[in-house]
Amino acid sequence: QVHLVESGGGSVQAGGSLRLSCAASGDIQGTNYMGWFRQSPGKRREGVAVLHPGDGRTYYADSVEGRFTISQENAKTTIYLQMANLKPEDTATYYCAADWVYGNWIALDASRYKYWGQGTQVTVSS
Repeated sequence: QVHLVESGGGSVQAGGSLRLSCAASGDIQGTNYMGWFRQSPGKRREGVAVLHPGDGRTYYADSVEGRFTISQENAKTTIYLQMANLKPEDTATYYCAADWVYGNWIALDASRYKYWGQGTQVTVSS
């Protein structure tokens, strides 16, 4: 079992920045990808950014490439999502997730993840 706790959400105006944190505990050695996903009402949960802690590889959704940065600290027990130049369409509940994913081409696929945090709300106003 892996336990994930997110923090750092909030409300910001368009163009602003926020940083999300995710603290992981439990059997994190049994995971090879950790990352951030988001979901807004009426939409499917989508991958935002994921990290392979073993070698530092990162993958981003096209919609956030160049604006968001995922990073890790403390031997993969904590990951961050630095969000800059936020847009109203970034408004969503953001979730941290972790699991063993067989292939980087599916690392942004939310259905591949078993362990999830409770989510943190990010609201961007225009």
